[in-house]
Amino acid sequence: MKKENMLLMVAIAIAAFFSADVTGSQPFSPAGIGPARASAPSTASYVPGQVMVKFRDSISPVFQKIILRAYGSKIIRTLSGQGRYQMGVPAGYSVEETVSALNQNPLVEYAEPNYLVRASVTPNDPLFNKQYALYNAGGTLLLPGSPIGKQGADIKATAGWEESKGSAQYLIAILDTGIDLLHPDLKGKCFSNGKDFVNDDQDASDDNGHGTVVAGIAGAETNNSEGIAGVAWNCGLLPVKVLDKDGVGEMDKVYDGIVWAADMVSNGVKVINISWGLDASSNLLRDAVEYAYQKGVVIVAAAGNTGGQVQFPAAYDNFVLAVSATDYLDTRFTLSNTGSEIDVAAPGVDIITTVPRGYYGPGSVDYGFWTGTSIAAPHVAGLAALIVSIKPFLTVDDIMNIIRFSADDVNSANYPGKDEFLGYGRINIEKAIVPLIIETVIGTTPTAIR
Repeated sequence: MKKENMLLMVAIAIAAFFSADVTGSQPFSPAGIGPARASAPSTASYVPGQVMVKFRDSISPVFQKIILRAYGSKIIRTLSGQGRYQMGVPAGYSVEETVSALNQNPLVEYAEPNYLVRASVTPNDPLFNKQYALYNAGGTLLLPGSPIGKQGADIKATAGWEESKGSAQYLIAILDTGIDLLHPDLKGKCFSNGKDFVNDDQDASDDNGHGTVVAGIAGAETNNSEGIAGVAWNCGLLPVKVLDKDGVGEMDKVYDGIVWAADMVSNGVKVINISWGLDASSNLLRDAVEYAYQKGVVIVAAAGNTGGQVQFPAAYDNFVLAVSATDYLDTRFTLSNTGSEIDVAAPGVDIITTVPRGYYGPGSVDYGFWTGTSIAAPHVAGLAALIVSIKPFLTVDDIMNIIRFSADDVNSANYPGKDEFLGYGRINIEKAIVPLIIETVIGTTPTAIR
């Protein structure tokens, strides 16, 4: 008998044994429930020997643990939220076999591997120059490989700042490799040392660089005679370390980080930036972003840099703003992922931003040029924080629609309207935070401000 069939027999026996609900007053029937939300292993990488499982809400915690033990599985830990576990696979069985068997158990809502997410960025040269993304005057930009810029190919930050520079009471959570907490352009903007879910401590220092790069774009100290300007001029940053020194994160830690950041809404977290992704759909990841969405947090995520389909969580269209990347000519970054889930685009090619101190070697400057949708996403996160600062009563859907419908349709000559390459277009801060536009967009359609 195949090992997978043996696990399936265990599943059937367990389902029969627990034919009564936890109170014993009503019989439990799988009819009408439907199959578990299957999440079979794909080409995406995952942690060997581990499975994430969520039971149906009707199953009590006591019975959930009994069921897992019946499979011969070790419970590694219980995650926040009802009925979610990180478990080891039974001895002699594979991740694939365990996931398949669990997903056929009517008491299980879903089971999946403990997926690994990866940072979505391509670093460029360690040079310092102007931030064309915020204001592009055109002409010579002196950027590597891009000698001529297009006037106006920017997000209109300087004009937008005339309306609002944001409020320090609102925070952007940077879910990444951490932040260099002593960087001269960032140390005054971090709400706290954050939380490190990789090493399980209260010091979310960056040992990779990616998180510091992302943080600088979203919220570097502005008007301080130091380095660069952040999009969200006055808004704060919350470092949440979910990726390790190699830019890789385990899904259980990613889930914890998103939920923790969302629970910090009472401390001012209104925006989460996710500049990493996963090629496979993960129910656990979807649950995390849905939780944040329901808590009133805007989630901005990078579309990915493989030239393929939109990665997750950016592809969770109902809960997340998916961001592709443009360059200094307002054209799409060639490796930016595409799909119907793309909401907007932002500059993401040769962007000057913060890097950890000494990143390029002893005596090097603390700034460099980076490229990718990871770099585009924090521009949008910064814009979301500016909108929240003006109108904190807006819903997540309101804010996402304002960002979508105020974008400039920069590829309209070939793809008028929303398309799978740039979505509604490259973001425009000036248009997005003008009070008249905000009032017009809420509850309307994109044609209202075209």
